[in-house]
Amino acid sequence: MSPRLVRLILPAALVGLAACAAPAPPAGSTSEDRSWSQISEQAAGQTVDLWMYGGDRQGNAYVDDVLTPAAAELGVTLRRVPVADTKDAMTRILAERQAGSEDGAVDLVWVNGDNFATGKQADAWRCGWSSQLPNMKFVAPDDALVTQDFGTAVEGCEAPWHKAQFTLVYDSARVAEPPTSMSGVLQWAQDHPGRFTYPAPPDFTGSVFIRQALYSASGGYAQVPAQFDQDAYDELAPDLWKALKDVAPSLWRQGRTYPRDSVALDRLYADGEVDMTMTYGPATLTKLVAEGTFPATTRVLPLDEGTIGNASFLAIPSSAGDAEGAMVVADLALSPEQQALKAAPETWGQFTVLDTDLLSGSDQGRFDDLPASDVVPAYDVLSRNANPELASAWVGPLDEGWRRVVLGAGS
Repeated sequence: MSPRLVRLILPAALVGLAACAAPAPPAGSTSEDRSWSQISEQAAGQTVDLWMYGGDRQGNAYVDDVLTPAAAELGVTLRRVPVADTKDAMTRILAERQAGSEDGAVDLVWVNGDNFATGKQADAWRCGWSSQLPNMKFVAPDDALVTQDFGTAVEGCEAPWHKAQFTLVYDSARVAEPPTSMSGVLQWAQDHPGRFTYPAPPDFTGSVFIRQALYSASGGYAQVPAQFDQDAYDELAPDLWKALKDVAPSLWRQGRTYPRDSVALDRLYADGEVDMTMTYGPATLTKLVAEGTFPATTRVLPLDEGTIGNASFLAIPSSAGDAEGAMVVADLALSPEQQALKAAPETWGQFTVLDTDLLSGSDQGRFDDLPASDVVPAYDVLSRNANPELASAWVGPLDEGWRRVVLGAGS
């Protein structure tokens, strides 16, 4: 994030107003009646404002230095608009949707999870367009990670951008016998006081850690219904909260405080204050080690039961003023060339959404030529036994439950 896969916290009244009182989608909110050449012609000269989380240094550099010049060659000006949280973009999108704007400030947004679901419920996305992108032919149509976004059907309302795999990371010089399960990680933390912590939800990495811990406490992901169910939550959550409360006194700063986000946790790890960190983008670890930010003894910690995987997307608001340009950028971002460049550890290190078996030999070669890493296994290894994401409706109750039960107990 995934966006950084951040959860949307908006007043219920605003969401309800956007969903119920919004006008009909602007004319042309779908583009099924136009050929790709017509869309490309209309895109020429447009300026596309891409709203995206601004805290990812490599992601910013990729968009500014690689994707933007390539878009310019297609006649589209791409302008990155950094936000502290994807919910900031969503607030703007829903407000423009309510106002009936057809020339909104957001043309394209990096999004997934409950942000996407909320926008879809509010009828705030243009839909039916992503299937028209020429480069979608390289995406496997039966890939559940790109047809479902945290349990919400994509239905042509966003284009896949890259895949993510939740990954725990450790310093092998400090962790002689690494655990091999989530329950083992929590036990290791109790056995090594002060050397482990996790970001506080609603940070997206902290949130996924909670969901991974829920799977573990429940006996595996198959025991947790994908769609939110209050009865299931009431039955399963107590074991989760007990496990996290039990480990809290052994965490960094005795669990009285938690890192604000994954960036803060990475800083603790880099400074040697904790022995583990975690990420949704493990391919970035290679560069962090190479540049000396993380110790050379950094390694990925595989779990026997697997970890949660998902994808992040690019979506076009129904209020976008330069939707054709946004489509051109989304298609460009899906091209084998851009996907391979983005996958390179020195560029951004994000896993491709393309099925490389569908590519030409030369395009397959782009991925075959990506450097192997001593730090990060290949994606097919990382994603082995991958756990499915829960529906976005789980995120809010789990984050709020953690704040009330676990954080509240340590206050």
